[in-house]
Amino acid sequence: MGQVQGPRRVANQIPDEILNNPELNKAIKALPANYSFEIHKTIWRVRQAKAKRVALQLPEGLPMFACVISDIIERFTEADTLVMGDVTYGDCCMDDFTARTLGADFMVQTLWACKVPIDSTEAIKMLYVFVDIQIDTGHFLDTLRFNFPPGHSLALVSTIQFVAALQAHSRALVAPLVLVPQCRPLSPGEILGCTSPRLEKHISAIIYLGDGRFHLESIMIANPDIHAYR
Repeated sequence: MGQVQGPRRVANQIPDEILNNPELNKAIKALPANYSFEIHKTIWRVRQAKAKRVALQLPEGLPMFACVISDIIERFTEADTLVMGDVTYGDCCMDDFTARTLGADFMVQTLWACKVPIDSTEAIKMLYVFVDIQIDTGHFLDTLRFNFPPGHSLALVSTIQFVAALQAHSRALVAPLVLVPQCRPLSPGEILGCTSPRLEKHISAIIYLGDGRFHLESIMIANPDIHAYR
C-alpha cells in the first residue's frame, strides 16, 4: 500500500531576492520610516498571483502615500495599478465590486483592521496590509508621568495602528494604576468609532493615543463621567 500524502504545503516566506533587493529597499525609503506598509509582502503576493491590474484602497489618513506605493508596485511587478478614491469609512467599506468592474484582478487594502473575510470578496484576490505606526514612546510615557502623578488610575486606549506601541510600553507605568481595557473581539486597548468598553468608576482618566476625534468620542460616549485626554 502506497503512503498517503498530506496536503501540499505552500511556502509562506518572502524570498530573499525581494527582501534584499537594493533597488526595492531604496524605493521603500520614500515612505515614512515609522510606518509599516509591508511593501515586500505586497510585491511578493502580486508576483505570486501574476496579477495584471492591482487596485489600491487606503483608509482616510493614508491616501497621501498612494502614489508612492503605486509607483513601487508598477516598478517591481508586471502589474499596473489604480487607486480607489471613494471614502472607506475608516476601513469598513471594502470596494471589491468597483475594483472588479475597473478590471482589477488583485486588490490591496491598506487598512487598520480586518473587518471583512478575504474569502468573501467578489471574484478578486485580496491582500490585507495592516499598517502599524511607531511613535516616540519615551515622550508618551514622560508626558503621562508629568501630567498624572502617582495615585491616578488611567485607562489607556488607542486605534489599531498604535495598539502595538501602547501594549508594549504601558507596562513601563505602575501596573496597578494602569488599565488597558479590552472590548472583545478587539485587541486589548483597541477602540473603534462604534465599539468601546465601559470602564469601572474608579478610573480617573482615559488616555487616548491616536489622531482624530471619531474614536475618542466613542469611548467618551460609553463613559460620560470620566475625563478623557488625547
